[in-house]
Amino acid sequence: MWALEVTALIPKRGSLYAKLSLALLALSLAAGGFTIALSLWTSHLYQQEVQQRMNIDLAEHITAEKLLIQDGVVDEDKLHEVFHMMMVINPSIELYLLDATGTILSYSAPPGRVQLARVSMEPIERLTAGPGHLPVLGDDPRNPQRGNIFSVAPVLRDGELEGYLYIVLASEQFASVADLVRGSYILRSATLTLAAAAAVAMVGALLLFGRLTRRLTELSDRMARFKVEKLAEPPVAGEDSQDLVSPLSHPDELEQLHATFERMAGRIEEQISQLEAQDRLRRDMVANVSHDLRTPLTHLQGYLETLRLKEHDLDDERRREYLDIALQHSERLGRLVSDLFELAKLDALQEPIERERLPVGELVQDVTQKYRLSASEQGIALDADLEAGPTLISADVGLLERALENVLDNALRHTPRGGRISVVIRPEHEALCIDVHDTGPGIEVSELPKIFDRFYRTRESSMADQSRGAGLGLAIAKRAIELHGGSLHCESQVGQGTMFRFELPTAS
Repeated sequence: MWALEVTALIPKRGSLYAKLSLALLALSLAAGGFTIALSLWTSHLYQQEVQQRMNIDLAEHITAEKLLIQDGVVDEDKLHEVFHMMMVINPSIELYLLDATGTILSYSAPPGRVQLARVSMEPIERLTAGPGHLPVLGDDPRNPQRGNIFSVAPVLRDGELEGYLYIVLASEQFASVADLVRGSYILRSATLTLAAAAAVAMVGALLLFGRLTRRLTELSDRMARFKVEKLAEPPVAGEDSQDLVSPLSHPDELEQLHATFERMAGRIEEQISQLEAQDRLRRDMVANVSHDLRTPLTHLQGYLETLRLKEHDLDDERRREYLDIALQHSERLGRLVSDLFELAKLDALQEPIERERLPVGELVQDVTQKYRLSASEQGIALDADLEAGPTLISADVGLLERALENVLDNALRHTPRGGRISVVIRPEHEALCIDVHDTGPGIEVSELPKIFDRFYRTRESSMADQSRGAGLGLAIAKRAIELHGGSLHCESQVGQGTMFRFELPTAS
């Protein structure tokens, strides 16, 4: 159990646990550094305040016993006596004798170390006016860049100001916080204790984060597996924690869950839209099928009833005519049912189609040959240009043949007598194109996007004899070509004819 907890402390790159750990580490370092810096700064200020408060009357006591300046002239003997006495008592302080304007007249510091010739009078006036808030920092003649605590007292003779005794209470030995830390065992101990407490808190927080994020990580992994197994989506790059390069440049568990949810929601919306579209298609199909079935059935029933009711009143020629009409409607009904079954079978096809390598030129030649007699009877020229040669494709012979037959049948139905239908095979990049041109009336631009819809018939077809088509042939052809990984589209201009283009991948 302990080993598991220790292992949990090692964050996986890019995970929410890793980001929380990094954030906690950064926050702990920032807070710890700020706390230590604030503690050292306040300790330094407190030390300065205590030292200045304890020695605030030091300069006054010295000037009360010895007169160091008389008529603007420094009494060198008394001054050196004071310097020697104070250096023996406290070697960390420095004494400066100033005139009334703050100019340094003499000092106890080593020769050549004093860098100022005059100190500022504003701190001196503030301290002599009353202690107020301590510490009060004044100029340090040996270190002009840094203020220092001091004690000051005016040098008076007969009530007149002769100058000031200015005592710097902390020399360069304790001028910085670093020096203060190095010189204080208590501060060093407190700093180490604070760092140890922060480390213990960090370890405890990592254990807590590991427990809190473990279930979230498991849920994220389950969602990722569900997406791959159920939605058949490949894993997104960066979602596997083993592939992460930087925890800040890859999604964590929350981002992965959000992305997975968005994809699942989009997939559900897409499926709902598809279901709605399929439901509309189903209703339209039922309505169209009902209409297309009812029409031949009604005619078939009508002629059969006529034959039965007027069996003895009809001559042989009229009886034969009625039987022929009934047979035509029966054949149309059979074709419609056959097309419906075939389209339903193609829509429901889940397994890959059975392919075989075949020369497409021979297949086209065979299909066009089957329609030559019918085309000749209608006065239509039908020819095939096999310029692609013996190009091989991998296809289901039956499906491809049915698609070509449906397109040729459509062309024959719409090409007038004296027209021409041409079938051209040509290679294009990595595909093979089969173009079926006719010289029919063409298709309106507004109708082109709909011609592959089920049961759709163009305006010209609707006004013509409907006994030969129900609007399913092109839909079957398109579906058959799509199952081969190809495409079928149409180009047409009114009055100039129509071209259907098959695009099929060639066999490798």
